[in-house]
Amino acid sequence: MPAARTRRGRTRAGRSVINVVLLLFSVLYLVPLVWMVLASFNAHASFKLSVPSPTTANFRHVLTYDTTFHPMLNGLLLCGGGTLVCVVCSILAAYPLSRFRSRLRRPFLYTVLFSTGLPITAVMIPVYSMFVQVDLIDSMPATTLFLAASALPFGIWLMKNFMDGVPVVLEEAARIDGANSMQVLWRIVLPLMWPGVIVVTIFTFISMWGNFFVPFILLLTPEKLPASVSVFNFLSAHDYTQYGQLSAFSILYSIPVVMLYLVLARRLGGGFALGGALKG
Repeated sequence: MPAARTRRGRTRAGRSVINVVLLLFSVLYLVPLVWMVLASFNAHASFKLSVPSPTTANFRHVLTYDTTFHPMLNGLLLCGGGTLVCVVCSILAAYPLSRFRSRLRRPFLYTVLFSTGLPITAVMIPVYSMFVQVDLIDSMPATTLFLAASALPFGIWLMKNFMDGVPVVLEEAARIDGANSMQVLWRIVLPLMWPGVIVVTIFTFISMWGNFFVPFILLLTPEKLPASVSVFNFLSAHDYTQYGQLSAFSILYSIPVVMLYLVLARRLGGGFALGGALKG
C-alpha cells in the first residue's frame, strides 16, 4: 500500500509538472494574440503591451479599398485558385499511387516525401530565372500555378494516406457494375474520403494564405500584391512601425482563414463514413 501510494503521488506530481509546462507554453502563444487585439483598439499603440483607451481609428484607417479589400481579393484569387488546382491534382495523383502497384511507385513516393521538406527559398532563384526567361514574371495565373505546384507534394502525400483508408472491395463492386476508373474515383472513393479532402484543402489554403516570399518575388506590380505582402507596408511606412494599424489589418487578414475553417470544419465531425458502406 505505501508503495502504491508513492507511485500514485509520483504520477500526480509528474502530471502536474506537465500541466504547468503546457500552461506556460499556452500563455506564451496567447500573449501575442492579446497584444494584437489590444493594439488594434489603441490609437497610440506601441511595442509594449498596454490597456488601450478604446478607439476604432485603426480599423477606419485600414478599411479602404487600396489598403485592405483589393489585396485581400488578390490573395483570395491566388490562394483560392492555387488550392483548387492543388487539391484536384492531388486527388488525381494520389489515386494511382494508392491503388496500383509499380516499380516506380516507391521511388516516386520517396521523391514526394523529400519534396515536402524542401524549403521554398531554396528554389526561388532558379524559379525566378525561369519566370523571367519565359516572360511569366508579374503574372497572377503563373504565380497561382507555382503556389499550387509548391503545395502539391504535401497534398499528394496527405491525400494518398487518406485514400488508403477506403476499402478496395467497394471499388471492385463498382467495377463489376460497369464503372470505369474515373467514375469509381468520383462516385465511390471521394464521397467516403471527403473529410480528408477538406483537411488537405484547409492546410493548403492556410499555407498559401500566409506565403509572403513567393508573391513578393514573382509579382512586381503593387496592384497585384496579396494581403500577405501588403502587410509589409505598415512596417516601412514613414520610417516607423504603425502598430495599431498593423494589428487591425492582421485581425482582418485572419478572417478568411477562420471563416474557411468554420465552414469546412462541420464536415469533419462525422469522420469517415465507412461503417455503413461495408455492411453486407
